[in-house]
Amino acid sequence: MNTDLSASTALRASESRYRRLCEAAQDGILLLNAQTAQIEDANPYVLKLLGYSHAQMLGKKLWEVGAMADVAKSEEMFEQLQSQGYVRYDDMPLKTHAGQLINVEFVSNAYDCEGVRVIQCNIRNVSEQRRAEELVRKLSLVVEQSLECVVIYSLEAEIDYVNEALVSGSGYTRPELLGQPVTVLYAAPSPLLAEPTLREALAQGQSWKGEFQRRRKDGSTFTESALVAPIRQGDGQTSHYVAISQDITQAKRDAQELAHHRLQLEDLVLARTQALALATQVAQAASVAKGAFLANMSHEIRTPLTAINGMAYLLQRSGLTSQQSAWVVALQEGARHLLEVINAVLDLSQIEAGKLALAEADLNVASVVARVAALLMEPATAKRLTLQVQMCPLPDALRGDAMRLQQALLNYAANAVKFTETGGVVLRVLCVEEDAASVLLRFEVQDTGIGFAVLSLPRLFSAFEQADNSTTRRYGGTGLGLAIVKQLAALMGGEVGARSTLGVGSTFWFTARLSKAGAANRAPRLAAHAGDTGPAPAKAGTRVLLVDDALITREVTLELLRAVIPQVDVADNGADAVRMAALHPYDLILMDVQMPVMDGLEATRRIRLLPTGATVPIIALTANAFAEDRAGCLAAGMDDFLAKPFHPDVLYELVATWLTKRPVD
Repeated sequence: MNTDLSASTALRASESRYRRLCEAAQDGILLLNAQTAQIEDANPYVLKLLGYSHAQMLGKKLWEVGAMADVAKSEEMFEQLQSQGYVRYDDMPLKTHAGQLINVEFVSNAYDCEGVRVIQCNIRNVSEQRRAEELVRKLSLVVEQSLECVVIYSLEAEIDYVNEALVSGSGYTRPELLGQPVTVLYAAPSPLLAEPTLREALAQGQSWKGEFQRRRKDGSTFTESALVAPIRQGDGQTSHYVAISQDITQAKRDAQELAHHRLQLEDLVLARTQALALATQVAQAASVAKGAFLANMSHEIRTPLTAINGMAYLLQRSGLTSQQSAWVVALQEGARHLLEVINAVLDLSQIEAGKLALAEADLNVASVVARVAALLMEPATAKRLTLQVQMCPLPDALRGDAMRLQQALLNYAANAVKFTETGGVVLRVLCVEEDAASVLLRFEVQDTGIGFAVLSLPRLFSAFEQADNSTTRRYGGTGLGLAIVKQLAALMGGEVGARSTLGVGSTFWFTARLSKAGAANRAPRLAAHAGDTGPAPAKAGTRVLLVDDALITREVTLELLRAVIPQVDVADNGADAVRMAALHPYDLILMDVQMPVMDGLEATRRIRLLPTGATVPIIALTANAFAEDRAGCLAAGMDDFLAKPFHPDVLYELVATWLTKRPVD
């Protein structure tokens, strides 16, 4: 009886130990009925792995609970177990309760237990292992197929691995290299022994990068760039070293050649830069010389023209005979033509130098066209030509440079009148396009004149060019007008063009883009002309100072002023002007700019420092007609600018304007 109790107790203890071992096992364990393949028991690990409860699995087959991803394989496995008693699958897919596929190592044994044949299935999850193995396989392929040479060697400097790139580049076979000292790959002496920074870096567990001289099996050498790094195990200890390298022999040769070429290029660029700088200096000097020449020529021509125009004006009012009057008109016409030439040259010079800036002000296109028609009415009538104006509807308010617009249109129209003997001239304005901010207008001048050959068209808008030399001999002209129109049109955002039939007539056109203004247009104020009723005299007591070093110009201007000013004093240099301004409170000073002793700019600055000189109007009266000359005068303290030669009525109007503005003391 006691023996039976002991055996029973031992059996229960054994079963308990067996149960604890199954439950603590880190592999899944399933017990199947060998006859029915139904699950009779499952340990906690396999339940957790597959995501089923104990009750869900007991009494069911693996494929019945859905754990077998491949039912056919499970039936094949069961048949093999019954016949052979053992089945092993190193990589079998199972499906969890959540539907996730996992890879397991599946080992099954059939055996008898207490007279009952059972099947024990041991299941080990190898999904992570398979993923790691796949990653290693891929990395191995990357290393093996890499274009860079890879060698792994032990702490004793013996080669454990070389990739295909190193094999093909060294001339050795793998068997010839594996197990050999790594020094076989390098030119003597060994870099491991000769390179202290490499040894120091590896000793500290760090990587090293540098260059080596490699040696092939045939003894030839080449330069390589290499990265040498320690390979650490899980415990942090270094077990091997890896060297990754590439042949840079050609790259270094190319770099040296490139550096040589770069030095040559830098020398060439430096030489070209110096040559360009010299050429730029020469061009700038030529431009400065050209500007100075034009300014001096302008001054030297305008100064006598002032005297000629003034004398002609005075002669016209002195009671001449008809013959003498005709001579004066011819004199004025010659002076006018000469002034047009010098103005055209200066305009073209400023445009080419980029110094001509367009004004932006309210303008009335109809008034501009009417002004041009009025200026040409007399010569057109004298030739018995008709002069018509055709205007399309235009926006109420436009902005632009009325003076330059008039200059371009007048040039076309004056040429049309000049080159037309019979018939007429039409001034036409068309709207090409319009948007919210601007309008593009096309200005046309059509005539019934001599026309020109089509082959001449490309030359017409070039400076100093006309259709042919006979045109210049018969009609005169410098050939600058059309070139100026082309430049002005470009500045106004437009283009130029012409069409013509020889002996029938021509149509010249240009376009200009004008911005839209917010306020209504104002018609430009028109200056008076010779032949008007004459200037109005200034009030009694008005005293004006005229400063000019040119005797003839000074005398002519003096005579013009004395016709309207009760008292006009004269100075022939800036120093005298300053002295006289300190003695007398003048109502107006007309100041020349270029004078001996002291120029007009310095004289103006000194007069502004006088007690009575702060408010006196000072008008520049000069033959310097460039925009920078005007700006210099205003910067020196002058109030206005009148370029020589001037029409007497313009002088009178300017004087009257500033005398009216003169504050009352």
